[in-house]
Amino acid sequence: MGSQEVSNADWQGKHVTVAGLGVSGIPAARALHERGALVTVVNDGDDERSRAQAAELEALGITVRLGDGATLPESTELIVTAPGWKPDKPLFLAAAEADVPVWGDVELAWRLRGPDAAPWLAVTGTNGKTTTVRMLASILEAAGLRTAAVGNIGVSLLDAVLGEETYDVLAVELSSYQLHWSPSLRAHSAAVLNLAPDHLDWHGSMSGYAADKGRIYEGNSVACVYNAQDGATEDLVREADVEEGCRAIGFTLGTPGPSQLGVVDGILVDRAFVANRQKQAQELAEVSDVNPPAPHNIANALAAAALARAFGVEPAAVRDGLRAFRPDAHRIEHIADVDEVTYIDDSKATNTHAAEASLAAYDPIVWIAGGLAKGATFDELVTGAAERLRGVVLMGADRALIREALARHAPEVPVVDLDRTDTGAMSEAVREAARLARPGDTVLLAPACASMDMFVNYNKRGEAFADAVRQLVAESA
Repeated sequence: MGSQEVSNADWQGKHVTVAGLGVSGIPAARALHERGALVTVVNDGDDERSRAQAAELEALGITVRLGDGATLPESTELIVTAPGWKPDKPLFLAAAEADVPVWGDVELAWRLRGPDAAPWLAVTGTNGKTTTVRMLASILEAAGLRTAAVGNIGVSLLDAVLGEETYDVLAVELSSYQLHWSPSLRAHSAAVLNLAPDHLDWHGSMSGYAADKGRIYEGNSVACVYNAQDGATEDLVREADVEEGCRAIGFTLGTPGPSQLGVVDGILVDRAFVANRQKQAQELAEVSDVNPPAPHNIANALAAAALARAFGVEPAAVRDGLRAFRPDAHRIEHIADVDEVTYIDDSKATNTHAAEASLAAYDPIVWIAGGLAKGATFDELVTGAAERLRGVVLMGADRALIREALARHAPEVPVVDLDRTDTGAMSEAVREAARLARPGDTVLLAPACASMDMFVNYNKRGEAFADAVRQLVAESA
């Protein structure tokens, strides 16, 4: 099973353990069972939902063990794991002891794809992955290519690879978890957008996290796209083992050098995929074609453009694709203007790096922040944003960490500390922000924290914010 592609015959009678029910585990179990593998699914949980999922799989003849995700089933020859399962779990330690390989669902999809399968243009990074992949898919569609945005974005790669629809190219979002379990993945071209501390409890260290992100460059054939303003991403390109002729392509918000894409006088330009990159630059789009034209989103657009250009897409399709792109909800989403104050929902800013990008896009700001810090510190974030802050409204379990950073680095900024963690706190937070704001200000929900202390997910948090803003609109009418 070491080859890039695996024929159905290779799976006949193979004992494969699938770790985890859910979005990736169930399709993996089904796909392997259909190819004749003897599949056992193990799952830590044993709740009502798991039992219902197990019953469906067992009806097909798949063995399921609930409440025991730690023990390696006898005769296991391969484990296919859900990406979130941590590498130090007893199951994987037992697998290492028994010399049993572990693949993720992305690795399985890579191995199962057919000989004429579409090449992958892959994207990872701490922040901006989903937006960049969706921008890339929009550009590829504008070029007339059959494509889909898949991977960590919510559309299973297994479904894309094994489905009946054929593609010319896939725009693939990959998380650090997925990359950790994808030893043989080889993209046509790939980008690492940025690197900042995140998921360190899972990876064990920043170097472990960076190394897993860097796997996306392994074996690239045309371009390794890096952020010229984030040296850590360029370091990963230098360390990568790529195919002969693969190029390092940088993107920057400044004027690009040769082999880079950048911005000149409000124009996105390409000095990488042109005949004479020493002297020429190709206009791709205007900054105003990027929606919204916040600095970090322009960087996303440049990365998407670089991958599209690496695939041979013409400049006009880059422009048309960026114009057609609409960001997902809760990503710097304009909700309303009330009494000359703009209300922006960036609930997706669940870590300090994402919040930093969001805060850099507006001035002056009344900032709504707080939630679960996931081990983050906030001094650097507050120091960088201090001059832009009109006021701050804090909510959520770890708000004290942000309040203390504000006291140290922005003591003159008024802070409202909401001592409640129920979902109704958002309505009060918006009212307090409206009280602090002046005409021309932006009220920005960019929590810099996860949402699960108060909300099911960041979507629900963003919806609560939008509902509260709409209530203000109704009252001011």
